[in-house]
Amino acid sequence: MDRNDWNARYAGTELVWTAEPNRFLVAEVAGLPVGSALDLAAGEGRNAVWLAEQGWAVTAVDFSDAALTKAHALAYRRGVSLTLVEADVTDYTPTPGRYDLVLVAYLHLPEPKRNEVLRRASAAVAKNGTLLVIGHDASNLTAGYGGPQDAAVLANPQEIAAAITGLEIQRAEIVERPVPTPDGERVAIDQIIRAQRTA
Repeated sequence: MDRNDWNARYAGTELVWTAEPNRFLVAEVAGLPVGSALDLAAGEGRNAVWLAEQGWAVTAVDFSDAALTKAHALAYRRGVSLTLVEADVTDYTPTPGRYDLVLVAYLHLPEPKRNEVLRRASAAVAKNGTLLVIGHDASNLTAGYGGPQDAAVLANPQEIAAAITGLEIQRAEIVERPVPTPDGERVAIDQIIRAQRTA
């Protein structure tokens, strides 16, 4: 989907996704010292707003102005502020070494764009900072529920970890996420890759 497609998707008044943060983000940042955070492909801002509520200074980047408008409104309702940047993450270069946390959540791109985004995301991590990549696993296409139905934009944790440069991989694994549906609970197969820039 391109920018116009996403703008059309986000055009309604209701949130496309929930306003609640991703469960894996919440678990993975527990215990991290609060600092500056970068949310790449932030969408409607649910994760960025939650991070801001925890005290993080958050920059949220997305190429959909409709999504960023919703992120701004959600932040306002929650009483927090975000730095919003309208930019395509496939072209956007964050300041190297700037952020204590860089989040890439459910951004699914084909090669070579995926690796380039991950390379720049890695470079943006500050000393002792963390890169967190969360997304649908490649196995979700055939064994899980929801998510992209295009194998070209999916990868496994090892492929994501291999694209991360200059950081120490702390976790790269598949996780399951229950998804309520009208026909009962289904299971999505996701992945978490966590890396840190060590001293």
